Amino acid sequence: MLARDLMTIHPATVTPDDSVPRAAAIMRELDVGFVPVVDVPDGTKLLGVITDRDIAVRCVAEGHPAAECLVRLHMTPAPIDTVKPDADLEDVLALMERDQVHRIPVMEKGALVGVIAGADIARHCGPRHAKQLEELLEAVSAPKGAARKPVPRGIAKGKMTHGRKRTKAAR
Repeated sequence: MLARDLMTIHPATVTPDDSVPRAAAIMRELDVGFVPVVDVPDGTKLLGVITDRDIAVRCVAEGHPAAECLVRLHMTPAPIDTVKPDADLEDVLALMERDQVHRIPVMEKGALVGVIAGADIARHCGPRHAKQLEELLEAVSAPKGAARKPVPRGIAKGKMTHGRKRTKAAR
């Protein structure tokens, strides 16, 4: 199975100049914990992501007045790991496990074309890939400093548009 078969296409996005409450409202309305940050409204140039954890840890827990905060102050900026639409399921799983992330953007020719969440993988793959889903959940939930599996050799640099790991606060 390929990333294009798993991804949610045309995900809701925010810009760096949007407010944190706007990002949180999108998360609430769509029942998601991750919103890609793009250059302009309805744009596809990925500048980073903002997660429910970013909001909780970088904004609220730091005592910032969330109503006055902009996404740019609390997002996880690019470069972040992404996959291409033709990435294999195994590559997607390995990257998510390595980076301990629940979601990963899908990029094609420099444009955001989708997002894959663990829930997408579970919904599309279900019992056929139960072991891989179990390993993914275990890996992304491991405490800080826990041993991680290396990414298999099958993940070539050409399958990722960015190679830097996201910060712990963004996971």
